[in-house]
Amino acid sequence: MEEKISRLRDEALRAVADSRNLAALDEARVKYTGKKSGLQELLKSLGAAAPEERPKLGALVNEAKQAIEQALGDRKAVLRQTEQDQKIAAEKLDITLPGKGIKRGRLHPLTQVMDEAKAIFGRLGFEIAEGPEAETEYYNFDGLNIPPHHPSRDMWATFFIKDDVLLRTHTSPVQIRVMEKRKPPLAIIAPGRVYRRDSDATHSPVFQQLEGFLVNENVTFGDLKGTLTEFLRQMFGKEKNVRFRPSFFPFTEPSAEVDVECVICSGKGCRLCKGTGWLEILGAGMIDPNVFKAVGYDAEKYSGFAFGMGIDRIAMLKYGIDDIRLLYENDLRFLEQF
Repeated sequence: MEEKISRLRDEALRAVADSRNLAALDEARVKYTGKKSGLQELLKSLGAAAPEERPKLGALVNEAKQAIEQALGDRKAVLRQTEQDQKIAAEKLDITLPGKGIKRGRLHPLTQVMDEAKAIFGRLGFEIAEGPEAETEYYNFDGLNIPPHHPSRDMWATFFIKDDVLLRTHTSPVQIRVMEKRKPPLAIIAPGRVYRRDSDATHSPVFQQLEGFLVNENVTFGDLKGTLTEFLRQMFGKEKNVRFRPSFFPFTEPSAEVDVECVICSGKGCRLCKGTGWLEILGAGMIDPNVFKAVGYDAEKYSGFAFGMGIDRIAMLKYGIDDIRLLYENDLRFLEQF
């Protein structure tokens, strides 16, 4: 019996030592210490031994079991470390190789142009004001000398939310809100989103606009022309032709539209400029006395000018974009160019 115990112990220790991985070691553990192992058979056979030999044989079996379990634990630690070292070696990084480049995001072209426009007017002494995109009819129309049922309201193709609430068609309502709260002198720009029911290569139902106005004593149309000419010179450079032509807006009198030479065809005529060679980007004029009356200004003492421009149109001119819809489709092939 003693020889059998010794032989099983030596065989188990060799099997543990010869295990090359954790799976083989687990097989050895089950074979030599599991419920159906040789050690369990030896423990069961102790009952057949002479009573005086049982304590000695039991101690030998327990010693063998402890030796095997100790060997299993030691071998398991070694194999785990070996497998970890192999895994680290397999996943080793060569830090001398060049790294992968990180693609950095850029500002949207509309944001770039809006920021540039705000910076130019900031240098010209204008400050920024903002207002809500959901407006009342009063601020969007009535306060700007566009009374109910006036035919000029058709110019704006409005989205109505309910009877007297709408999505603003221009940022001009900010002009009324500011003048209600503050007295001249004022030099304000109001950038933001506006909404109109219009969609084609040169119009979008949602677009960016920048409204501006200046109010003080003795303001003239010459001040308006000088301000806008300087803005356009800084935005597009001196080489682009600019023209002012008479127009009509209910909230300005006299009124003018400002065109810039088409950047696609250089004035020869194309799809973008509809064959005219010019692109309209600005509407402007001297503030109508009725607007001053609505906000409580003395039209005999104060005068001023106002203007509104589509930032989308300016972006198209700066970057030679022939379809405004490209600015809103979020096509990365297009946006990555900026």
